[in-house]
Amino acid sequence: MRHPREGGDPESFEQTSLGSRFRGNDDEVTAPNVPPLTTPPADAAFDETGVKRELTGIAWKIVAGAALTFSTYQLFIAAFSPLSSLVTRSLHVGFLLLLSFLIYPVSSKANRHKIVWYDAALAMLGFALAFYHWVFEADLIQRSGDPTVADLVIGSIVIVMVFEAARRVLGLALPIVCAVFLAYGVFGQYLPSAIAHRGYGFDQIVGQLYLGSEGIYGIPTLVSATYIFLFILFGSFLEHAGMIALFNNIALGFVGHARGGPAKVAVISSGMMGMISGSGVANVLTVGQFTIPLMKRFGYSPIFAGAVEATSSMGGQIMPPVMGAVAFIMAETLNVPYVTIVKAAVIPAILYYLTAFCMVHLEAGRKGLHGLPKADCPNPWRAIREKWYLMLPLAVLVFMLFDGFTPMFSGIVGLALTAMLILGVGIASGFGSMLFRIVFWVILGLATASFFKYGIWPLISMIAVLIGVNFVIRGGRHTLAIMRGSMIDGAKQAITVGIACAIVGVIIGVLTLTGAASNFAGFVLDIGSKSLFLSLFLTMAVCLVLGMGIPTIPNYIITSAIAAPALLTLKVPLIVSHMFVFYFGIMADLTPPVALAAFAAASIAKASPMRIGWKATHIAIAGFVIPYMAVYDPALMLQGGTLLDTAYVVFKAIIAIVLWGAASIGYLRAPLNWPERIVATAAAFLLVVAIPWTDEVGFALSAAIVAWHWFRSRPRVNAAA
Repeated sequence: MRHPREGGDPESFEQTSLGSRFRGNDDEVTAPNVPPLTTPPADAAFDETGVKRELTGIAWKIVAGAALTFSTYQLFIAAFSPLSSLVTRSLHVGFLLLLSFLIYPVSSKANRHKIVWYDAALAMLGFALAFYHWVFEADLIQRSGDPTVADLVIGSIVIVMVFEAARRVLGLALPIVCAVFLAYGVFGQYLPSAIAHRGYGFDQIVGQLYLGSEGIYGIPTLVSATYIFLFILFGSFLEHAGMIALFNNIALGFVGHARGGPAKVAVISSGMMGMISGSGVANVLTVGQFTIPLMKRFGYSPIFAGAVEATSSMGGQIMPPVMGAVAFIMAETLNVPYVTIVKAAVIPAILYYLTAFCMVHLEAGRKGLHGLPKADCPNPWRAIREKWYLMLPLAVLVFMLFDGFTPMFSGIVGLALTAMLILGVGIASGFGSMLFRIVFWVILGLATASFFKYGIWPLISMIAVLIGVNFVIRGGRHTLAIMRGSMIDGAKQAITVGIACAIVGVIIGVLTLTGAASNFAGFVLDIGSKSLFLSLFLTMAVCLVLGMGIPTIPNYIITSAIAAPALLTLKVPLIVSHMFVFYFGIMADLTPPVALAAFAAASIAKASPMRIGWKATHIAIAGFVIPYMAVYDPALMLQGGTLLDTAYVVFKAIIAIVLWGAASIGYLRAPLNWPERIVATAAAFLLVVAIPWTDEVGFALSAAIVAWHWFRSRPRVNAAA
């Protein structure tokens, strides 16, 4: 999940993949050849967040040092857990404030090439106040519920600083939403009785938001300080090691030559990238640098190329095993193992990418777009053979998650293995004999396996030895620069998620204090007593409207806190109701006016972000049926029913997606006329709504429209052949 780096300090690291750097005496480990492309760089100032400084020299080193310290602190916490939970969260938010004020200027008009004195002061103040919970931990516990003036002053300052950091990092929308909830907590007693509360004092509100674990240090911040940061680092390490090139070459080799091949490469590459990265915008900025110019080169319009990449990249948040941050928050909120969330997400994630794949295939057919020449496509098996070792940490991570290990434990092991691979490849490539290389990796593997018996220390010792060796061997310092760059990038990428989790705690704290969520839940229940579909539609609308202004994480937290309990009362399974909210929170990131993924794609495609956003929504439209099908048939998320039930609902979903996509694009085997598109839409709708006889009628209509279209299009297809 790496974004373009700010600044150009000549002493800073080069972000070069291992596959293109390390060479041995017998053979060389290089990326397979790909077609030459002129890739326009993304706007360096663009991010899924606010305007960022472009620093050099001492200023850049200060930021890099702070980020490196942040990553080191998080790794220490993950390995040893030496501090209490609330102190861990407080220091995590302190590091986030430190980096936010150092990296993000007060406005877009401010000087982006230096750190002004007042931002440096705010950064140091935010970091210093984070130690308040640690220094006065015992006192705060003893006077719980009876805060002092100092507690209230410090708490008020920290809350204001979190709001300001969120404004800089995430824009105005989310702070405004949180400010509305905060105002409700302060003045809600003066509102009409239907939505009023009994009234709360200033000390109660500050205590709720700052002194306890229900506000800015709530469950979202806990998850950000533990699971999320580890998996962000995991993805950053794999990207620096060359995983993006591997994914691109595999996708190019398998589908690059097919009809609409470049767009299918984008879908598959982004799907595979989603397995290690939970950030849709970061996926656009990495994979999209290759796929968007490739699509434009082979006939896709800049708008469609950007929309395909935006749609495909946003699916990374629901693609196991490393889903978006929301999945970890969901697991913690529902108090279920992370693997339970993964199992529920697997089929919807595959169907999401099937939707994108189907849409680009149909669009290519409508426009007559062909793939790359077979000779220009790399050999995917060669790519796998040369970089298979990059898949080992991902394979171990998947095994450990499904074997019952916690995400924290699995993440630290996966991260350690990735670090050892990066450090070990440079050493092994220096051996002249293949036998020596094999012996080296066997010894390293045995040492790593001792982790399961002796704990974390064997891994730490082995990594320390490998770092020491890289200090003295030829090319080793470049390897260490890659490691350092991974940790710096990982810390910077965590700012967005962490600040969002912290400020959304304001909403959670107010809802918990006032019980306001029950009002909306009652409204949804009242509608649901008449129609479950209307309740689902209302929940979807809330997700989409909120998502126009705020990212997926706060969108999910707000909507799940308000609507998910009501859906549970309406007999919707708990995980299904939360996944329903999560899924449409992702869809919201594609919908203008605030379509973050579309803005990222626009910086590469050089096209209107609004038009890309609307086109991305059009491409993803067939995927809107998936959450509804999961509610009516929970077997789609492996929540009840037999494997036969799951297979049946997946079969229905595939037919519905294809028909909906064909009706949306206006093409199946040949162009569809309007009566065919209307019938296809009706058939898809009937397959989604699980009430008596709709499946039978839906299948009949599906068969009829496909047969009729095939018969009608034969002359045109034969003439084209």
